[in-house]
This record gives sequence, C-alpha cells and structure tokens, in this order.
Amino acid sequence: MIGQPPSLGRVWELWCDPVTREKRRILGERWAGLDPALRLPGQGMGQKATGCGATIGIQPRCDFACTGCYLGREANHVPSLPTAGVLRQLEELRRWLGPKSNVQITDGARSIGIVPMVMTHGDNLRRRPGLLERLMEEGGLTEVSIHVDITQRGRDGHRAPASELELMALRDEFAGMVRAARRRTGRPLRAATTLTITRQNLPQVADVVHWTVRNRDAFSLISFQPLAQVGRTRRQLEGVAADELWREVGRATAELGLDLPGLGAEPMQFGHPACTRFVPLLALERPGGPPRLFQLIRDRPEDVAVMREFFAHGLGGVAFRDDRPFEAAARALGLARTAPGWLLGRVRRWAGDRLREEAGTSLGRLLLDAVRGRVRIDGLTLTSHHFMSPADLATDLGRQRLAACVFRLPYQGEMVPMCQMNADGVREKFYADIIAGAAEAAPTSEEPPRRLLPVVH
Repeated sequence: MIGQPPSLGRVWELWCDPVTREKRRILGERWAGLDPALRLPGQGMGQKATGCGATIGIQPRCDFACTGCYLGREANHVPSLPTAGVLRQLEELRRWLGPKSNVQITDGARSIGIVPMVMTHGDNLRRRPGLLERLMEEGGLTEVSIHVDITQRGRDGHRAPASELELMALRDEFAGMVRAARRRTGRPLRAATTLTITRQNLPQVADVVHWTVRNRDAFSLISFQPLAQVGRTRRQLEGVAADELWREVGRATAELGLDLPGLGAEPMQFGHPACTRFVPLLALERPGGPPRLFQLIRDRPEDVAVMREFFAHGLGGVAFRDDRPFEAAARALGLARTAPGWLLGRVRRWAGDRLREEAGTSLGRLLLDAVRGRVRIDGLTLTSHHFMSPADLATDLGRQRLAACVFRLPYQGEMVPMCQMNADGVREKFYADIIAGAAEAAPTSEEPPRRLLPVVH
C-alpha cells in the first residue's frame, strides 16, 4: 500500500532499473505497432507511455441528463457490472499497459500496480462532505478528474448553464475542495479538469484557460474534448475542429505572454495527431507578479534533440507517480546512474540556456529563489482529445486513428479503442452482455479479491 515503507529490495530494484523490464517490453510492443509515419522524435506512445485505459460497465447510470454524452439512453437501465467482471477488466488493463499505468475508472484496484483516476462530475463530492478525503485515506485515491461544462444538465445549483462564465464559481468550489482535501489528509492528490467543447462554449475557452492558470496548484491538467455525435448527444449540438479549439487556447496563452506556434500540434505527440494534442507548460511566478509561462519542449532543434536523447537513453518509461519518498529517491538515483553525463551535462546546459533566454536568470539562481520563497515554480498541461463519430470511423483517416489509438478498454479479450466502443456499437453489445450475465466472469488470476474504491459519479 502507499503508506508502507518500501523494502530495501525494492529500493535496490529501482536503483538498478528505474523503468522495469516489463515496462520496456510493453513500450517496445507499442512502438513496433505504430505506423512508421507516426514514429517521430516526440512521439510519446511507445517511447514515454504504453497508452491509457478505462473500465466499462461498473456503474453506467448517471443522475445527470447532459446534452452531450457518449453513453446511450439505455445506460441508466443497465445493472452494474459484477465485481468479478470488474477485476477481470483491471487485470486485462494491467497486462496491456504494464506498471504505473493510467486507468480511468469509477472504482479501482491498487494491488496490481495500476494508478486509478476517478472520473466524476463531482456533485456527489459536493453533496457528501468528506467523501473525497475518505477516498484518499481509505481507498488510496491519488488522482481525480472533475468534468465541468455547460452541456451538463442536472447539477445542483447549476441546472442549465448557458455560458462557461456562469460556472467559474463552481470551478472555484472544486479547486477549494481539492486543496482542502490535501490539507486535511496530508496526502497527495493530482487533479485534472475536463470539459466538452461545442460551438456554443468555444468563445469562452480562453476564459477557462485563464482560470486554470490561476488555479494550477489545484488542477495541473486541463483536457478540452470537442463534442462528437455519439451516444445520447443532442443532434443539434455541433463540435469544433482541432485548429479552431487551439486558436482559442493560443489566444489565452498569448494574453499571458506565451505564443504557441503550431497550435499545440508540435513537437510532442501521443498517438495520432488528429486524436490528441498536448502542451506541457512551466510556470514561474514571483510574489505580486503575474505568472510567466514557458513551453517545456518547443519545436526547435535543441529542444527536440534533448527529447530524442531522453528516449534514446531508455528513460521514457520512467514514472514517479505514487512513489513513496524512498522510492522516488531511488528511482531518481537510478536515472542519474543510467545517464549521468546526459543529465548533468547536456540537460543542465540546455535548461540553463533556456532560463537565460526566456527568464533572464540562471538555473542556480532560480533554484535558490525557489528555496527562499521568492519564486513559485510549477507546471500545467494543456491537452485536447478529439473523439470520433460513426461517420468519422468510416473514413480512411478514421481507420488510421483507430489503429494508433492510445485509449482503450477491454472487451471480449481485446483492447478496443474508445471511439470504436462509443461510435461502433460495441458499448451497446457490452451492456447486452451484462444484462444476459455473460460479462460476469471470474478474475484471470488466483490472487485474493482486490479492494475496490467506492463508486463516485
């Protein structure tokens, strides 16, 4: 469990191999399975990550009636997946993704080495004060994502919002809740926020970006998800193209002094560029002054070279999430042992040059100012996920995107792309299996039953 100290054997293991053989093997499989045209220097799939996963059918019912939803109308009438089926899904996800994998879930297991992220609209956390703390203390929850946007219908106090500006106080409430839960429990909690993007709320994207920058201590990642015509989404709603979305994101960052060339498409990728765009940012903020944002990896030769060398040294699969202090220290020392010259030479010089160029300071001075409390250093990731409609799936591009999908769910022994699950009738087939009892299968291992987190919507 998270609170138990690691054994000396575990510390030695991380010192010897901070990535693990299993993770390297699965990374190699993902890289080999990618279209060669996508094997670019900044491609995270197969170099940094093995993908993402999610469970299905644990509790498809929801007390909202959102105007844009990937679930079909039958979801509220489907019984919850039995525990045995949940455990089987988790083990399939663990085999596919490997250790320290990202699994989006409404309840989760830790003992098999995955990191569950609870995906929620958050109202149950509002209705039941202390529930978030209980999930952290009793269930070991370390990651949560809260979805807030104007397509949601039925939220307490915000039944039918017409503008994202009406929801800023609600976002403030959730940010305060995250901060309070960390403070009261003394435990880490990584929080993300997501929102569906339609033609109606596109003009308010820049306002949401500004809010997220101000509240990056609470939410370190924001995911914009343009609407796709799937499930029970209202037919009159219209999604937006990737370039339209990123023009609005770029407008917000430009107002904060950061130009995003390429609108988030380069130089880093994760799977197919038509599916996911993301930009990790570094923020420096001095007391009383505005935050200064810097793009972590720019589309410049020196930045791409550092990234290429990072992957070449076999460091891409490293993950510190949920490491206990001794584990994190051992893993960091393992990284330094693996590539000492690169870390202490190449990276140090690159970071120093970037800071002198963009912030007018040296690396040593910046770290000293941070220790003295004269500057706040943190980060924020801006990302977008572009899901497909049935019409999109039928195109050549749609088939290419499915082949490169990084976000999959287990179904009948296969890892099915999320867009195929939602737009190709697979979800409905799975729900029919639950009703027929066919999804109630025993877990594939002989280990004792796992401890699950309580369900949250």
